[in-house]
Amino acid sequence: MGSMKSSVLRNTVSVLATVVFLSGCSFTEEALWPSVVGEGTPEDGVTAGAPVVPDTVSPGVSGLPLLGSTVFEAPGVTPGQPTGTHVGKKVEELRSDLSRLQARLIHHNTTLQTQRNNARSSAGTYHSIIAAMNTRLQIGTTPGNPQMVNSWNQAQQELEHVGTSITSLNSLANEAGSTSALAAFVLDSARATYELRGALDEDHLQLAVLEDEANQTVVILDRLMNELTEDVARTQNYFSAERSNLTALQVAVDNGEFIGSSLSSRTFGVPVPPPPSGTAGLVGRQPPLAIIRFDQPNVNYEQALFTAVSQTLERRSNAAFDLVTVAPARGNSAEIALATSKSRKYGEDVLRSLTKLGLPASHVTLSSTSNPGAQVPEVHVYVR
Repeated sequence: MGSMKSSVLRNTVSVLATVVFLSGCSFTEEALWPSVVGEGTPEDGVTAGAPVVPDTVSPGVSGLPLLGSTVFEAPGVTPGQPTGTHVGKKVEELRSDLSRLQARLIHHNTTLQTQRNNARSSAGTYHSIIAAMNTRLQIGTTPGNPQMVNSWNQAQQELEHVGTSITSLNSLANEAGSTSALAAFVLDSARATYELRGALDEDHLQLAVLEDEANQTVVILDRLMNELTEDVARTQNYFSAERSNLTALQVAVDNGEFIGSSLSSRTFGVPVPPPPSGTAGLVGRQPPLAIIRFDQPNVNYEQALFTAVSQTLERRSNAAFDLVTVAPARGNSAEIALATSKSRKYGEDVLRSLTKLGLPASHVTLSSTSNPGAQVPEVHVYVR
C-alpha cells in the first residue's frame, strides 16, 4: 500500500511543478476549489499546486442502457369454416392476411428481444472492463500501460457492439413501419367487408371475431413500435455518453491516473459571449483560473485542469473558458515569432485535452499573445 501511495504522490508532485492556481480569484474565495499544496508567491498572490488526490474516487460510470422489457405476443387467429358465399371467401382471405401480419409481429418481437439482449450483454461486459480499469487508475499505474491500453481497446469493441445494436433497432423500426401499413389495410378491409351484400349470419360472426383479433394485433404492434422508438433513443443517448466517457478514459490511461467521467455528462447552459476586445488582453488584467507552464517535455496537467473546469461547471453551467497562450517576449522578432508558434501549439494541445474530456467546443476559445515576464511557454485558462 505504501508503494501505491508513493506512486500517487509522485504523480501529484509532477503536477505541482507545472500548474498554478490563483488564490486571488473570486471562485477561490467562495471555496470552489479543493485544497492545494505547494509554495505560494506572496507578491502576486499565486499559489502553486494541484488538488490533493483523494484516497478513493468514484468512477462515475453510467448504468446499463434502460431498455424496455415487454414481450409482444400475437393474439392468434381463430380458424373458421367456409360458408361458400362471396363474403365468406373474403373473410378467408382476410384471415390469411391477418396470419401473415401476426407472423411478422412475432418476427419483430424476436428481433427486438435479441437486440435488447445483445445490447445489455455488451454493455455489461463494457462496464466490467471499465470498472476494473477505474480501480487500477485510482491506485495509480504507469502512463500508457500496455495492459490498460489493451483493456481500453476491449471496452471500445464492446461499446461498438452496442452501436451495432442501434443500427439493427433502426432497421427493425423501418420494418415495423411497413408492417403497420399492412395492419391498417387488414383492419380497414375487415370493416369494409360488412358492407358487402350476400352474407350469411355466420359470415358476419366470423368477421366480427377476425376484426377483434385484428384490433388486438394493431394495438400490440403500436406498443412495440412505441417501445422500440424509446429503446433507440435511450440506446443512442447511452452510446453517445459512454463514447465521451471512453475518450476521457483514454486521457487517464495516457496519464496513468484516474481523471473522472466525461464533462459531456453535464447539462451546459448557453455560454457567456467573449468580450468585444478579445481574450488575449485578459493576461495581466484578470486573474486566471489556472496557468499551465510548459517547462519540461511532458507536462501532466489534465487531472488538475479537469478538476478545476469540472467544479466551475458545477457552480455555473453556462461558464465558458478562454485559453490564452503566452510566449516569452525576448530576442529579435524572429525568435519571438518562433516562441509564439511554440506556445500556440501547447495551447492547441490543452484545447484538445478539454474537448477529449467532454467540454463542448462552443464553450472554449483559444488566442495568443507574448509577454516579457514569461520565462517559458504558458497557457492561461480564464473563466467567463
